[in-house]
Amino acid sequence: MDAIAQVATEVSVIQQGDRLAVVGTCAGLDQFERVVGRRSDEDLVLTHSSLTFRRVVVTDREVLGKTVGELDLDERFGVAVTRVTRADIEMTAVPGLRLQFGDMVQLVGSAADLDKVAAALGNSLKELNETHFVPLFTGIVLGIALGTLPFAFPGLPHPVRLGLAGGPLIVALLLGRIGRIGRLVWHMPANTNLAFREFGIALFFAAVGLAAGAKFFATVFSATGLQWLLAGIAVTVVPLLLVGIFARVAWKMNFMDLSGLLAGSMTDPPALAFASNVARSDAPTVAYATVFPLTTLLRILAAQILAITLIR
Repeated sequence: MDAIAQVATEVSVIQQGDRLAVVGTCAGLDQFERVVGRRSDEDLVLTHSSLTFRRVVVTDREVLGKTVGELDLDERFGVAVTRVTRADIEMTAVPGLRLQFGDMVQLVGSAADLDKVAAALGNSLKELNETHFVPLFTGIVLGIALGTLPFAFPGLPHPVRLGLAGGPLIVALLLGRIGRIGRLVWHMPANTNLAFREFGIALFFAAVGLAAGAKFFATVFSATGLQWLLAGIAVTVVPLLLVGIFARVAWKMNFMDLSGLLAGSMTDPPALAFASNVARSDAPTVAYATVFPLTTLLRILAAQILAITLIR
């Protein structure tokens, strides 16, 4: 008699001869194999069973901020959560993982149970693709307010400010960590995010070109301009090469993490866009977002501190 595939829950009892479909990292799966048994080539999806899998988008406000364990979908609906995809990053659905708006949850269960879970999690593509302008502009206003506040440091005669770049950045990090306040959800659809990103990069280069275009060639081909050019090459290229080689050789970092790290250390969105296009994934964005905030704040504060201490 053919075996029948069933959903594995917390109360499931494993017996000798059972075949398990497990999800995890390569190291975790190797350790699981050493503890439980040998690897099998059998595809449980092809067995005679009513089980299927489905990807569901988290859009319901009542679910946001709850962990996979708190939802208890296996006990409530008899459905197993295997993976969670967030910003093109696929993660194992461990019990302590908190769900955010727009998370893509992969579920395994019967078709009827999956329909119930989809209704509980929201799964509204319309709401997912809707741009929430009220939270967006609320965050911008709070960021501008924070950027204009003066911060006094011991030893400095004048206070420093985060500015229109640092203030919104700090507020965005805090609001992104909170996720939502009441009915306000801080989420931007991928298409809108990409449009704002590309438009912002275009405006940035246009502003730089208009500001420097009038005297660019005359300055660059002068003696002083050549010195600045060589100094800029030394400041940017040499540290990047040294850090890149060290991270690759010593820390064995892959292209995704390394490209995002270097782009974030330069606070260079065009470099991130180039790395993402080459990798055909948003994976470099994770490393970029890790170092970009600190680098940006250091640049803002360092310039003001140098100006205050050296120009008197």
